[in-house]
Amino acid sequence: MKKSWWWLGWSRSFPTWAFALIAVCSPCRADDAKPLLWAADAEGGAPFIFKDPKNPQQYKGFEVEIAGALARELGRPIHFKQYEYVSLFSGLERGDFDFAMNGLEITPDRKQKVLFSRPYYLSRVQFVTRAKDTRFRSIEDCKGKESVVVGTLEDTAASRLLTRLGIRSKSYTDQVLPYEDLANGRIDGVLLDLPIAIYFAARDARFQFTGEPLEPSYYAIAVNKNNPRLVEQLDGALDHLLRSGELQRIYETWGLWNQEQKQLLDWKQQTLAQEAGAGWTFRRYFPDLAWGAVLTVFISCSSMLVAIVLGLPIALLRLYGPAPVRWLALLYVEFFRGIPVLLLLYFLYFGLPSVAQNLHLGVSLNLGPLQAAILGLGLNYAAYESEIYRTGISSLPVGQWEAAASLGKAFRIILPPMTNDFVGLFKDTSIVSIIAVEELMKQYMMISKAGLNYLETGLTTAALYLIMSVPLGYLSRYLEKLWSKGEVG
Repeated sequence: MKKSWWWLGWSRSFPTWAFALIAVCSPCRADDAKPLLWAADAEGGAPFIFKDPKNPQQYKGFEVEIAGALARELGRPIHFKQYEYVSLFSGLERGDFDFAMNGLEITPDRKQKVLFSRPYYLSRVQFVTRAKDTRFRSIEDCKGKESVVVGTLEDTAASRLLTRLGIRSKSYTDQVLPYEDLANGRIDGVLLDLPIAIYFAARDARFQFTGEPLEPSYYAIAVNKNNPRLVEQLDGALDHLLRSGELQRIYETWGLWNQEQKQLLDWKQQTLAQEAGAGWTFRRYFPDLAWGAVLTVFISCSSMLVAIVLGLPIALLRLYGPAPVRWLALLYVEFFRGIPVLLLLYFLYFGLPSVAQNLHLGVSLNLGPLQAAILGLGLNYAAYESEIYRTGISSLPVGQWEAAASLGKAFRIILPPMTNDFVGLFKDTSIVSIIAVEELMKQYMMISKAGLNYLETGLTTAALYLIMSVPLGYLSRYLEKLWSKGEVG
């Protein structure tokens, strides 16, 4: 009888224990079933991930197909999130998404910040030159030649190899621009990952593969350090995709398969990538930041000079020119104030050569990066400067232009907004990195990405910007006081 009462009591309490057990376990099961958020930068382009030309709402690329295969293996939907490439690792640390897959190489410095899955692709770097260029038989032929410049992507196996070989390099933020610059004669060669070279150069008659593929590197999926369970799941799924032949089918579809991929079944991480991030001390990276600051000052001063030279005549034409000329001056101001500087830089750097070629002008409009940067910023800021000068000149009483005191008054009106524009120009120079100008912001992006030391390098970069811009404010206020006392003019 006691036994039956014990059984009855246990059976009555069983639902409570069952619900408690479900409550404890359900979060894990729910996490394993919820959709995963995958981040990559579609702006980087093919063959990793890019917008489908036939349907811009969809994405294509071999990594898109890998994500689809992983979703089937894991039994979980995987949703894509557009994220800037240079911010992928910081985004992982912030928890903005579950994992990043975007041709990310495994490097020791990155492993300190995030977890990596097993590799899903073994890549090498391929040197590409212009068709019929007989100067080079391999990348080794570029050594010791100061006039030779090779384009690459920042913080990659290719960029590290160029550094080790002592070859001058030019860093880009995406894989399309280096090949365009190579075709236009701005650089002598391009060293990028083999999948990129196959997609962009192998079938283009303007280019040729020079030498054999070099230096292996491994692509893997990056995950937040607090989520080792997801890494285990991804490892299991990738292992099955490798052994089942699904990854081989995907790579064959994109022309990326080779026998080296079989090494992924028993991979060993012995690459030049192990050198990445080692020794990124202040003493090592500060000279690069300082040089970027010098280049920023040069671009800012040169662009401001262009803006002044153009802005003052435009202001005078708007005030005193005949009606048609006033309208043209107004059109200039509204046009250059209305278009993004980025669009203008793209047109000057990439569009002008095409215009010259299509119109058969017989002259080269192929501007260098610095020329395009200075001209673009100068044309844009000339529109703003002209309005400042027009306001200052209009403040003078009619007939008093000859008086030195009136000129001093005009300068006092013009100086503060002009100084503000100059400070703004210092910061806007960061835009020119898009056309491969390695000014201060570009140097910061390359160094912080290589060492993943965003805080220290960021504070150093900010300090350099302040050192360049703050004295301008003091100089402006000093000159205002000086002129107000009548010591000048």
